[in-house]
Amino acid sequence: MTAAWSWQQGGAQLLPGPVGPIEAFFDAPSGPIRGLALVAHPQPLMGGDARHKIPQFLAHTLRDAGWLAVRPNFRGVGRSAGVHDAGQGETDDMWAVLQLLQAEMPGLPVVLVGFSFGAFVQARLARRLADAGTPAWRTFLAGMPFGTVEAGRSYETPDGLPDTLVVHGEQDRQVPLDAVLAWARPEGHPVVVVPGVGHFFTGCLPVLRSLLVRHLQEAVF
Repeated sequence: MTAAWSWQQGGAQLLPGPVGPIEAFFDAPSGPIRGLALVAHPQPLMGGDARHKIPQFLAHTLRDAGWLAVRPNFRGVGRSAGVHDAGQGETDDMWAVLQLLQAEMPGLPVVLVGFSFGAFVQARLARRLADAGTPAWRTFLAGMPFGTVEAGRSYETPDGLPDTLVVHGEQDRQVPLDAVLAWARPEGHPVVVVPGVGHFFTGCLPVLRSLLVRHLQEAVF
């Protein structure tokens, strides 16, 4: 059994999930909650977790903008149960966390944010929500993989994602820009390219913050 949880407690908590507990970090705003934001971390097989600097930075950006930001650890990471499932089970877990939050605070808009492997998972969740007729209010995907990437893993990232901003580094070696453009081309989906930047947006986190905040303020795509 997973202990009772409450978003008011903040910090790390265990939430019930499809295969056992899901460890999640809560970043709550100091004032009224504008909406719910799920933030997904990079590839756990490469050491990624919810404490990684990019999801943590983006979660704090969302918190400061009035959103309740939740960073779950994927399967087998930290205190989360299960084993890595290449995005399938991870999507189910994110869906489960979202359902818990919406049951606790119904009617609030939902933002999905993901970096690297987390962007792939959030793209899958965004597609699932859209297909169910309950699309996320905004989706923000940075360093999103598509096709076969540097480590040899292959990603079938869904397209046709409503209200989604895709951001990519021009010099990304893990996920070449050409791969993301190949994903974007069939739907004509715009991709914001940050010049001279690699996969981890080193030195350009303020640019990511500005793009995320702008995307929260207006329906760009």
